Amino acid sequence: MPTTAQRTLQVALNGASSNPAMPRTAEETAADAAACVEAGANLLHLHAFDDNGEETLAEGPVARAIHAVRTRCPDVPISMTTFAQIEPDPTRRLDLISSWTTLPDLIPANQGETGIVELSALLARRGVGVEACLLSIADAEIFVQRNTPQLFRRVVIEALDADSSLALANASAMEAIVARAGISLEQLHHGYGIATWDVCRRAAARGHGIRVGIEDTDLLPDGRPATGNVELVQAARNLL
Repeated sequence: MPTTAQRTLQVALNGASSNPAMPRTAEETAADAAACVEAGANLLHLHAFDDNGEETLAEGPVARAIHAVRTRCPDVPISMTTFAQIEPDPTRRLDLISSWTTLPDLIPANQGETGIVELSALLARRGVGVEACLLSIADAEIFVQRNTPQLFRRVVIEALDADSSLALANASAMEAIVARAGISLEQLHHGYGIATWDVCRRAAARGHGIRVGIEDTDLLPDGRPATGNVELVQAARNLL
């Protein structure tokens, strides 16, 4: 089991949230990232935004975000989203990501998305690490059926149910599917909304990494609104 110092504490800095504390511009994201690293985060998950404040996979905004964050946090790995919800057309998405000239250290690959195998292979050939992201029990089953754990850096268990009891049950089920397949990759767990904290508490107790951030929740463990990502990271650090 990894020690506390070795375990991953990822912060999901931004995404599909209207919270005014969420960073959007490259400069805001970099400043928030640096503060979160100071608070204990050791892995950064980013979304890029265009000049209109919309999420995008276009090369320019992606490069600006990565460059700004890497300048402020040179030793901390960056995971850049490839989420299909940003560009639902798999051919268009692949074309956009093929144009990236500034590459992240990692990408999260949602296993249930159409075109994710081709997209992952493209970036892996360019030296980008790939995280196998499981958003459901069906995703976990797809992942183990592919039987290619050697292609991935870690497994990300995403229990996204708003109800804590359902989220915990699904996190447990996904973890069990991976374990039965004999896959021993590092695991990172996260939830959604207030259920984030029960999912992270369970994962921390089982020796796994955890993720928090405004993309997932803007609530602290006691239900109070967080002032921003730094406060969420501080609360997560306490769990580890």
